Amino acid sequence: MTVPLTFLVASPHLRGSAFEGAVILLLEHDGSGAMGLLVNAPLTQSVAELLPDAPTTGAGTAWAGGPVEPGVGWCLYREALNLPGEVRLAPGLYVTSSLDVLHAVMASDQPYMLLLGYSGWSAGQLTEEAREGTWLWVEQDMPGLIWDVPAEERWQAALDRLGVNPGTIMPGGAQA
Repeated sequence: MTVPLTFLVASPHLRGSAFEGAVILLLEHDGSGAMGLLVNAPLTQSVAELLPDAPTTGAGTAWAGGPVEPGVGWCLYREALNLPGEVRLAPGLYVTSSLDVLHAVMASDQPYMLLLGYSGWSAGQLTEEAREGTWLWVEQDMPGLIWDVPAEERWQAALDRLGVNPGTIMPGGAQA
């Protein structure tokens, strides 16, 4: 059984914040907190500029994964290389923080994203932010939102997958 991928989609009411228009791939969410990778924030630096000694076959733009630990790199990629340090998230989507795996992915000439940093929440913080309406949750069985949709269109595409018009979202979240 495949566990669906969860994407956090920033509420349109986050205008002017660091997470305006954000789409975050949620990697972990439990009682101790949550972490994810921002998947629609390209940086001005290229992968080749950041890693001049790495194999740069198909190297492109580097990405901001989030504001926490921007010196830590994460790699999202499509095809397993069966190396220690890679984690399968879904069919066609793997993640690693291993520099050796990153170099192997770069040399394999497959699509990948090098993301710097991550987005993190303390225990209960993400649940509270969702309750307040800060994040919409989109679950997908496949990683098409990452591989098949241009970065600048991912926020709207995620809302479309929910069938949500951003203009109809009221601030404040659900109140019972």
